[in-house]
Amino acid sequence: MQLHFSPSMRSITISSSNGFIKLMKIKVAARHISYRTLFHTILILAFLLPFVFILTAIVTLEGVNKCSSIDCLGRRLGPKLLKRGDDSGRIVSELYNLLNQVNSVEVQEDVKLPDNFTHLITEMKSNKYDAKEFAFILKQMMERSEKEIKESKISEVMNKHIAATSIPKSLHCLSLRLTDEYSSNAHARRQLPSPDLLPLLSSASHHHFILSTDNILAASVVVNSAIQSSASPEKMVFHVITDKKTYAGMHSWFALNSPSPAIVEVKGVHQFDFLTRDNVPVVQALEDLDGVRDYYYNGNYVSREVFRGSFGISPRVFASKLQARSPKYISVLNHLRIYLPELFPNLEKVVFLDDDIVIQRDLSPLWDVDLGGKVNGAVETCKGEDTWVMSKRFKNYFNFSHPLISKHLDPQECAWAYGMNIFDLKTWRTTNIKKTYHTWLKQNLKSNLTLWRLGTLPPALIAFRGHVHGIDQSWHMLGLGYQNKTNIENVKKAAVIHYNGQSKPWLEIGFEHLRPFWSKYVNYSNDFVKGCHILE
Repeated sequence: MQLHFSPSMRSITISSSNGFIKLMKIKVAARHISYRTLFHTILILAFLLPFVFILTAIVTLEGVNKCSSIDCLGRRLGPKLLKRGDDSGRIVSELYNLLNQVNSVEVQEDVKLPDNFTHLITEMKSNKYDAKEFAFILKQMMERSEKEIKESKISEVMNKHIAATSIPKSLHCLSLRLTDEYSSNAHARRQLPSPDLLPLLSSASHHHFILSTDNILAASVVVNSAIQSSASPEKMVFHVITDKKTYAGMHSWFALNSPSPAIVEVKGVHQFDFLTRDNVPVVQALEDLDGVRDYYYNGNYVSREVFRGSFGISPRVFASKLQARSPKYISVLNHLRIYLPELFPNLEKVVFLDDDIVIQRDLSPLWDVDLGGKVNGAVETCKGEDTWVMSKRFKNYFNFSHPLISKHLDPQECAWAYGMNIFDLKTWRTTNIKKTYHTWLKQNLKSNLTLWRLGTLPPALIAFRGHVHGIDQSWHMLGLGYQNKTNIENVKKAAVIHYNGQSKPWLEIGFEHLRPFWSKYVNYSNDFVKGCHILE
């Protein structure tokens, strides 16, 4: 912008920088200019200069926009002077319509797509795609990415399932070496407990813990943590039940690693007179029926066909379906807790423990808990700080689309947890809990396993209805085997922490920040533990 004064000072001309267009010309009278007139002139110029600046900017940009000054001014300022909006709203609306059109078009599987966004831009330049073609290609690329991400997640779930259901080499080594020790070392075969302590196995003045497992290392951690956390370990009696193949190794471990002053009894399922085919026909059927065995043991369910068919569901649902097929759910060892009154006829009150727990506080006060005439003292899992772990109701375990389930059960009824339970065996013997349990197992078999997914808790939820007394949640903290974001401070304060889920602490897929709470009770100085390189 340039300002020109005539030699006579009678006119002032304002023009563009190139001088071709005169934007404004002000004539000044020949008479002497007063200060008042000059002041008013300056005021007028101060008002007009911003508009002059805008016009000058438009003219300066003419070369870029390839349009005349009037044309540019009209297109840029016209809509505003006429109180009309710009084109952005119309463009967005057209874009929405275009995307809706593309969304209804089916994507073809064999179309070659750009590998990434840079390739897409290159193809656009070379092929001169219109907006619709661009949107369609972008849709195909997004759907391909979504599919690849889902495939990756389901592959991760599959691999995690295989890792969770497999026996680590180190644990297999420990079991084999201890079994060999049982056959070659008389001390490993010594009677447990010693004959003079046998009367204490049914003593009412002692605290009786029952543990059912085929995992020797896990059993040792449960017993060690309980003893070290107890105010009176000399009053503790552990009844460890295992299967026939693990019995020799389990017996060797506790014979060679005495938990004194506590007492440990090791018994195999085959050593209980009650556990015959006649007394547990339904549970035996779970292991014997070909259809059931195929469902749980046959590797075809992880075939490529089923794998591909799983893309219609979320990875989390797919994971729960895989977990429901774990062979442990049809093991007699896993159903043993329903027969506790018959297996231990001389005991009146016991605490049943799972093998994936750690005890961090003295559990003696549990024997003073008044169950109010109920059979099962358990932590309820429908309320708590962790809304993922503690949000379990009947709807999470049962198939309410089945008429038999919807007729007899309430989907909003609160669930409870296995893992650490106080059982009043005396009261239990007066109920029909076992009969109800067997009845519903039969119904699930008849329904081709469609009433529920997981194998042991759902029938117990039904059988124990009306017989459960809720205990304080601080006694039993759940979710350490699947909740990676577990609150560490809550873990430290809990009496019992439970690694329920796939990420067990003895597996490589266990959560590293939660493993130390378990591993500190492993006896790493033991020769068998060192020889088998446990958790190295």
